[in-house]
Parts: sequence; structure tokens; C-alpha cells
Amino acid sequence: MIDGKDAQFMADKQNVVVIGSSGHAKVVVDVIEQEGSYAIAGLIDTFKPVGEIVYGYKVLGSEEFLPTLMANGGIYGGVIAIGDNWARAMVAEKVRSLAPGFIFITAIHPAAVVGRGAQIGAGTVLMAGAVVNSDSRVGEFCILNTGASLDHDSFMGEYSSLAPGAVTGGNVTIGRFSAVSIGANISHGISIGEHTVLGAGALALENIPDHCVAYGTPAKVMRKRSAGDRYL
Repeated sequence: MIDGKDAQFMADKQNVVVIGSSGHAKVVVDVIEQEGSYAIAGLIDTFKPVGEIVYGYKVLGSEEFLPTLMANGGIYGGVIAIGDNWARAMVAEKVRSLAPGFIFITAIHPAAVVGRGAQIGAGTVLMAGAVVNSDSRVGEFCILNTGASLDHDSFMGEYSSLAPGAVTGGNVTIGRFSAVSIGANISHGISIGEHTVLGAGALALENIPDHCVAYGTPAKVMRKRSAGDRYL
């Protein structure tokens, strides 16, 4: 039950939508709720019927419904809760085309740690236990999943991601659209190219080029990969 004071607190917040309704979206919903900076008005999903309840919130419609929501003055912006980097980019492009005034928020769980001088781009989500250390830069629409750690002076390009438990040393570069899989480790000073996947549990001790899949200990390039291909 929400009492009068809580209701006023919610009314004072800006309303946002979560775009997506998968398991990843559930985690993003929890981040927004825990952070407490915004009120979730509902979910946007192309593949679920309007009115379906997911994690306590209604599906309001597809991306095409966003201009109507914004015209009615009820929506400030939101976040894309899609785990696949390429798919997230396609949806972001679609939203920008349909609703140019839509604001992509940054969602940071209160149990995440952002170091001094670190920069976090719009549309990025930091899950519980994620760490972005001093003077690191995280681009737009990135994901640092549960317990992931980006050490000092590192850089993540837009639409890149660190899966749960992925850890980097300092001065690491992760290229645009690249995915570092669960439990992978990247040694100090290493660069991961664009559109590249570093497999689960891998240990990167040497630079990994663009457009490939690499895994193992130490990580080796196993095959080429095109933009938008499945991770593995």
C-alpha cells in the first residue's frame, strides 16, 4: 500500500518506460526501482500484447506508441532493456527516429560503484555490484552486468557489454558492440576490438582484433564474426 506521502513522492518523479520485457528487462526494472530516481510508467514491447503484466508493469505498446505517450506529457524517457548489443542499437535507432525528444536515461544500481572521474554514457545500465573505477569512460547504451568490473582508465565503446562477473585490469579498451562474456578476464592494458565476443571464462592476455570470437585460457581467436551475428 502507498500512503499519501509515498504517492506524492512518486508524483514528483519523472515517468519513464522500460523498452523490453525479457529476463534482462526484469533486472533493469529492479535497478530503476532500487535507484529511486524515476517512476516506471510501463513497458514497451513489440512482441507482447498491450495490457500484459510483466514484473508488475503493463505492456503499453510497441515503439510506435512512444510519440503518443510523449505527446500526452506522461513520459520523460526511458531505457532499452535488451541484452544483445546489436539488437539494442537497432531499437535505439528506431526510437530516435520515431520519438526524437525521447531521453535515454542512465540507470545505476545503488550497490554499483562509480569511481572518481569516471564517465557513464546515456542509456547505460550498471547492475548490482558493478564497478567502474577512476577515470574510466563508459559509452552510451552499454551494460555492466552483475558484479562486472571495469578498472581504472579503461574505455568501453558504445553498445558494448560486460557480462556477470567479467573483470578487466586498468587501461583496457573494449570496442563498440563487443561483448565480454560471463566470468571472462582481461589483463591490464589489453584492447578488445569492435564487434568482438570474448567467450565465457576466457583470459585475454593479448589484444583481440575486430570482428571475431575469442575464448580459452589464454584467449585465442577461433573464428571471424560479422556485425549482428549471434554471440557464440
